[in-house]
Amino acid sequence: MSKAVRYRRFGGPEVLELQEIPEPHAAPDEIRVRVTAAGLNPMDWQITTQPDMAARFGITLPAGFGSDFAGVVDEVGAEATGFAVGDRVYGAAIGRSVADFVLVKAAAGTLWHTPQGVGDEVAATLPVSGLTAAAALAALGLRTGDTVLIGGAAGGVGVFAVQLAKLAGARVLGTASEGTFGFLRELGAEPVAYGPGLADRVRALAPEGITAATDLFGRDAAETALKLGVAPERITVVADGPAPPPGVRKLGALDAAPGTLERIADAIRSGEITVPIAATFPVERIREAVTTQAERHVHGKIVIAL
Repeated sequence: MSKAVRYRRFGGPEVLELQEIPEPHAAPDEIRVRVTAAGLNPMDWQITTQPDMAARFGITLPAGFGSDFAGVVDEVGAEATGFAVGDRVYGAAIGRSVADFVLVKAAAGTLWHTPQGVGDEVAATLPVSGLTAAAALAALGLRTGDTVLIGGAAGGVGVFAVQLAKLAGARVLGTASEGTFGFLRELGAEPVAYGPGLADRVRALAPEGITAATDLFGRDAAETALKLGVAPERITVVADGPAPPPGVRKLGALDAAPGTLERIADAIRSGEITVPIAATFPVERIREAVTTQAERHVHGKIVIAL
C-alpha cells in the first residue's frame, strides 16, 4: 500500500484526506516517481472547491490533489525512454502530485530532469508557477526601459514573475499587502499597495508612466494599467482568474514556450533566480498547508514534504 491525499466531495481544506491506496506501478509507456516534495498552487485548492474548474482539467470524484512534484524515478516502463531508475526529476501531474508515487506518461512532456544543485523542495515549485509567470511575461516582450506593473507580486507565481521581469531589464512595480513590502524589495520589485486608489499610487511611484502589466491575482492591476494608458496588447492576466478586460490576453502555464522550465532551472542554479520557500509542511498537515496557502499572505511557495 501507499499514501495519497484525496477527496470525495468538493469543498475547502476539510475535504482533504490522507488515505492508504494500492501502490501504483508503471505501465509500459509510463515513468513512476517516488515523490519527495510537492509544491502547492492556487489552482490546487480552487479545483477542490470549484466543480466546473475540476471538469476543465478532466478531474472527477473521488480525486487526488496537487499538481507540482519532485522526486526520484523508481520504475520505468518497457516502452518508456528518456529516464532511468535513480534519476532526480520534477514535473506536473494535475490532481495527483501529493502522493507517495506519481505515474507520468514518458512522452507527455511533463517530466524534467532536476539539475544538480537544485533541491527537491525548489524543483517542486517550478512547473505551474514558473511556466505561468514566464508565459504571462513573454507575451509582453519586456525589454530594458520598460516599467511593468505586476499584480499579486508576492505570491507563488509573482516571485518568478518579478525576477524574470528584472532579468529582462524592466523596472518592476509589484502590488501586494504592506506586510510583504520588504520581501518584494529583496526580490528587486518596488512595492505598491493594492486596492482602491492603486492608479494614484502607481502614478506617484512612476510619474513617467508604466509600459506593461501582468495581473496574477484578480483584475485590479490590469484595469489600472488600462486607466494609465497602457495598450491592451501589453497587458496579460493569468488563465485561472475571471475574464480579462477587452483586448487583454489571458495566459497560463500551457502557453509557455518549449525549454522555458529548463531556462528557469538554469537561472536558479546560477543564482540569478531565487525561490523563497515560505513554509514546508509534512503531508499529515495537508489541511493546514492548504489553509495557509489559500490565505494568500505567504511570502513565496508552500511545499509538502513526503
